[in-house]
Amino acid sequence: MGLYAAERSWQSDIENKTLTKMLSFGAPSTTINASTAVTSRVSPTTYSHLPFTVSPLSDSQRSSNFCFQQLLSCSSRFNCYRNKATAEAAETMAGTIASASGSKQALISLSDKKDLDLLATGLQELGYTIVSTGGTASALEKAGISVRKVEELTKFPEMLDGRVKTLHPNVHGGILARRDQNHHMEALDKHNISTFELVVVNLYPFYEKVTSTNGVTFDDGIENIDIGGPTMIRAAAKNHKDVLVVVDTQDYPLVLQFLKANKDDQQFRRKLAWKAFQHVASYDSAVSEWLWKQTEEDKFPPTFTIPLSLKSSLRYGENPHQKAAFYTDSSLSEFNGGGIATAVQHHGKEMSYNNYLDADAAWNCVCEFEKPTCVVVKHTNPCGVASRDDLIEAYRLAVKADPVSAFGGIVAFNKEVDEALARDIREFRSPTDGETRMFYEIVVAPSYSQKGLEILRGKSKTLRILEAKKNKTGKLSLRQVGGGWLAQDSDDLTPEEIKFDVVSKKVPETSELSDAKFAWLCVKHVKSNAIVIAKDNCMLGMGSGQPNRLESLRIALRKARDEVKGAALASDAFFPFAWKDAVEEACESGIGVIAEPGGSIRDGDAIDCCNKYDVSLVFTGVRHFRH
Repeated sequence: MGLYAAERSWQSDIENKTLTKMLSFGAPSTTINASTAVTSRVSPTTYSHLPFTVSPLSDSQRSSNFCFQQLLSCSSRFNCYRNKATAEAAETMAGTIASASGSKQALISLSDKKDLDLLATGLQELGYTIVSTGGTASALEKAGISVRKVEELTKFPEMLDGRVKTLHPNVHGGILARRDQNHHMEALDKHNISTFELVVVNLYPFYEKVTSTNGVTFDDGIENIDIGGPTMIRAAAKNHKDVLVVVDTQDYPLVLQFLKANKDDQQFRRKLAWKAFQHVASYDSAVSEWLWKQTEEDKFPPTFTIPLSLKSSLRYGENPHQKAAFYTDSSLSEFNGGGIATAVQHHGKEMSYNNYLDADAAWNCVCEFEKPTCVVVKHTNPCGVASRDDLIEAYRLAVKADPVSAFGGIVAFNKEVDEALARDIREFRSPTDGETRMFYEIVVAPSYSQKGLEILRGKSKTLRILEAKKNKTGKLSLRQVGGGWLAQDSDDLTPEEIKFDVVSKKVPETSELSDAKFAWLCVKHVKSNAIVIAKDNCMLGMGSGQPNRLESLRIALRKARDEVKGAALASDAFFPFAWKDAVEEACESGIGVIAEPGGSIRDGDAIDCCNKYDVSLVFTGVRHFRH
């Protein structure tokens, strides 16, 4: 019952109880406003607020010492009575209303009932009356906590299989009414609506339902879209100046502490309001994403929202003067999607901004290979890649490809790191001098044996050891530009999905074609302009990020050294020139087979050049630019 409604009810009760005394005396009606108290005598014998008729006062009665005037106020207006009996009754009423003004209500409706008993007990100790719905009310009753069911407020039962519970003015009026607006409070009084000081709500588990391994039907998904919950949350968040809104179970202790302190901290209220709106926004984004997938095949909706959750604050960004943080993507498409964002860190210093970028590049690359493979990355470029049945051998070959770059890099494996491999990682010396123990920022793998993890932890206190799940294919790839975002399919093509067309006179041997496919798989992870030279499932050299393809080729050749003879070369894009350019230099160096997309207006020159030097040339029809 609202304050004004309480006043009216109690006043009526008092007036009836003092009827016999009041019949003898006239009582002028007094209205108190913010600035003045105006007393007016009522000449008619009928009082609008009393259920009976009285006679006007005579002159003698007016002068009687039984008559006196007293003004009384409590949050709004009160009537003044000019006899001793009614004055005493009014004083009693004032005390009762003052007590009622201190009563507080909390509305609790939860899907996740974690720590509900802790919250409810704390609220009751603070004098709150708890109003609740369905399952939450039952849980409170089971815990022995006094609760008032929301049906008692709305005077309606739950309807339409629970679709309608709290969508009622008696609920939302009590949440949305501004306490500093008299006409809001008068409206509550008129309709006998009481206020809520606290709203605690979390929502139907829509995300969990639609991502269930058992699957979900369309109708079942629709039924798990919460309506009443978001409405209450948004209402309370909008009126956060007067109503505290809580959507996170982890906030319960802080909220109870805040309420006990009884301080008007608007910043705390605003933070909870922000959290509430963000909670609803993330929930709605999941519903929107799911519905779009039920409606269209197109990956690119006209609008969409990406819900991001802060995982950690970082020491700095790419450079020390840049502040940074790391967020995980809570989109439905990323559920069980694998990747570095959800990796478990078993050891080492906290991850940095650049660590995440490099680890992501290494993990994306190594996950491309089926055979046991090691990838070494420096500044997001793979500087060493090798596949072998023996993972220790693969590791050593990957480091050997560019030991200078590998030092301080990231090492990734696509198979479990066991005790023997971990020991080799810890003790392996640089191929450049045979003495310097190799240092790495990160080791990432799909799993570790118990002993292997123990040994790696002993390599360095700072070595970050990550355990990650393989990336799911078919994701949407996003990249930010000034004022917007670019969206595209992820580059998931494998050598088995494309055709390597031989366009030269010389047909590559089976081993040469295998090397070309391996190099092609590596080059897609190298920054453009990209060239990779490989042989026997091992990267020998790579050139990356050069403004022209010829310079990238020369860098790759320099790293490959004498091993280039008979090796395969892969280019991420076509060669715009052949004679006295990249193709001819590659042929002259001893390359055995070249794999490139083709598509240049000078493809004929490339073919003629390869034929001249008796080199195999295959066109893939697939470009692998990486900017």
